[in-house]
Amino acid sequence: MATCKGDCGGGAEAGRHPNFADVKKKIMVLSGKGGVGKSSIAATLALGLAERGFRVGVMDVDFHGPSIPVIFGIEGLRVMGDETGIFPAEVGNNLKVISIGLFLEDQDGAVIWRGPLKMTAIRQFMEDIHWGELDYLVIDSPPGTGDEPLSVAQLIPDAYGLIVTTPQELAMADVRKSIAFCRRIGMRLLGLVENMSGMVCPHCGERIDIFGRDGAKGMAERMRVELLASLPLDGGFAAWADRGGAKKGHYKDLDGVAGTLDGMVDRVIALTSGGMT
Repeated sequence: MATCKGDCGGGAEAGRHPNFADVKKKIMVLSGKGGVGKSSIAATLALGLAERGFRVGVMDVDFHGPSIPVIFGIEGLRVMGDETGIFPAEVGNNLKVISIGLFLEDQDGAVIWRGPLKMTAIRQFMEDIHWGELDYLVIDSPPGTGDEPLSVAQLIPDAYGLIVTTPQELAMADVRKSIAFCRRIGMRLLGLVENMSGMVCPHCGERIDIFGRDGAKGMAERMRVELLASLPLDGGFAAWADRGGAKKGHYKDLDGVAGTLDGMVDRVIALTSGGMT
């Protein structure tokens, strides 16, 4: 990856680069707080869209904690290129993936970059990757409202936002900042996905609200944001992500969450197909 030289912020032309010109709808998956399952939601959203026949890309710009290679089971894969750009990893026939994790020699090494270099890397992910024609690009952004989401917003001003949270108040406080961030920069907000909303005891069948109950629902109503899905804390989902389950190209075997994920994907399609007011 090249270093930043000169002005890294003039990104208005990036979306018109030949390698990015045929990317249609872009969705940035954000979270106010880390550890809420943002990357798993980004991966399953991409899989669900691809399963429905859309051409999909995943762009992981969480440079300091890239989880997408793990979830898609492509750790250690080295991407190739030619004189005009780099070919992303392919999962199935219509899903492409790129992540800083695919460029690191040491998977446990730290990426120590300041803002301008991150901006340059995101721009290169847009311009130097052979995306081809995509119906959707799902962008996995790091937690918070720092350099990466701001850079994406500047370089891709027509991106949608989707925010992931857990029910606890500590996460909600940060999510409110993420909502304010999207509104401040004029990003169209699709809605909120609540993860780890509760779990069902495997022995007695009773629901246990480990992180509280209906926190995201109440906040969504107060902030006038749609709650797209509320997913339970599911051990199978966590294991699926840790073991590269997305490499299969689907999440159908996740009995505890597959139906809810399908509902989330269908709602996102509706909202990005003219369903937003």
